[in-house]
Amino acid sequence: MRIWVVNPNTTETMTAGIARCVSALAGPTTEITAVTSRFGPPSIESHYDEAMSVPGLLDAIGSGEQTGVDGYVIACFGDPGLDAAREIAAGPVIGIAEAAMHTASHLGRGFSVVTTLARTTGRAAELAQRYGMQRFCLGIHACEIPVLDLETDPSAVKAVTEACRRAVDHDGSDAVVLGCAGMAEMCRVIADEIGVPVVDGVTAATLTVQSLVTMGLSTCKRGEYATPPEKVYT
Repeated sequence: MRIWVVNPNTTETMTAGIARCVSALAGPTTEITAVTSRFGPPSIESHYDEAMSVPGLLDAIGSGEQTGVDGYVIACFGDPGLDAAREIAAGPVIGIAEAAMHTASHLGRGFSVVTTLARTTGRAAELAQRYGMQRFCLGIHACEIPVLDLETDPSAVKAVTEACRRAVDHDGSDAVVLGCAGMAEMCRVIADEIGVPVVDGVTAATLTVQSLVTMGLSTCKRGEYATPPEKVYT
């Protein structure tokens, strides 16, 4: 089984962090590879960034299809291009927000989302509604740290941890969902500090894809997610 975890931005160091998170998740017959988009924004922090990231994401998945990849993870909390990716991929495609919210819903009565910038909280709320998670999602909070600063700011882990602690106290939640792939490596440290389950969507989505492929399940190709009709694009 081959799984690609696709970073829809072009920052290689973020992909390297994602690779470290998923390296221990592979079963004995599974190969998990973190892949960086060849073109697009260096980080995804706006609707414009998200839109501009989709062509590079679909290009990566197209390359995976040519080499027989069995399933994909979209490693951005906005789950950009998820529907289009499901149309062109033969195997399952899972977004990290989708997987993280569903996973957190199993862990208690409700969860809080802690994301990067406040301007992205509306997108997270839309996704919670789309995935039927609004009754579990008790609050969405921003730590106001830009995505790329998560890697370079020495105070980032502490700031995200404190944002998670405040979210749990404010919302009365039983779990926290980390709202950025760039936070993935902080997951265990934060959970140890705040005393509630903390869900990293990269891990949750990768294990979900691995489970679906193991069960022989994939996206239905009848109807909306059928392969797109061939046409010439200019």
